[in-house]
Amino acid sequence: MPRSEQNITFQLPRSSLKIAGIAFCAGLLLFLVVWLNARRHNDFYRADPAQPQTDVAEAAPLPAPLPASAGASDMPDAHDEPTEEKPQLVETTPPPQPLPEAAPAAAPAAPAPVAATPTDRPMPLPGQSPPPRYPPAALRRGESGTVVVRVEVDAGGVPLDAKITQRSGSRDLDRAALEAVRRWRFQPAQSNGQPMVGSLEVPFDFKPGQ
Repeated sequence: MPRSEQNITFQLPRSSLKIAGIAFCAGLLLFLVVWLNARRHNDFYRADPAQPQTDVAEAAPLPAPLPASAGASDMPDAHDEPTEEKPQLVETTPPPQPLPEAAPAAAPAAPAPVAATPTDRPMPLPGQSPPPRYPPAALRRGESGTVVVRVEVDAGGVPLDAKITQRSGSRDLDRAALEAVRRWRFQPAQSNGQPMVGSLEVPFDFKPGQ
């Protein structure tokens, strides 16, 4: 007779299954505890901060300022600083004053101007008969005197000739009077309403200080 197959089954008691289940749960629980503890102390599971924090040393407070007194600072005292020197007026010897010259003499008075009316002798024209200039050399020497100049005037009022009829005793004064009259312009002498040649004597008084 052939041998029939037999199913062999292994049955554990229920108490053993309970013990195995409890042991499995205990092992799983222990694994979780160990894993959580390792994660807490491991930097790998920590989030990186946005910026690395560096230990900043707390700045030490500054020392209190010293009271204002001598030697409170290394800088020299204000009164020790050299004061700015003020410019001083240096008295200088004034330059020698020029020697006073003799007071200028008044120019000899010219003959009084006359109206442009017909006359038998020539007359100096106003504004065209300036007085002679007092010569400086004669003024320094104190020379004075009266000069009389006789002048001959043509029909156009221009001097033709001039001569000295009275001298002053000074060549400079005589020459100044003569040259002045030669530059004058005159109203010519007239006869019957017509200009003609005429002559005139002109005196000049040279007196310094007048």
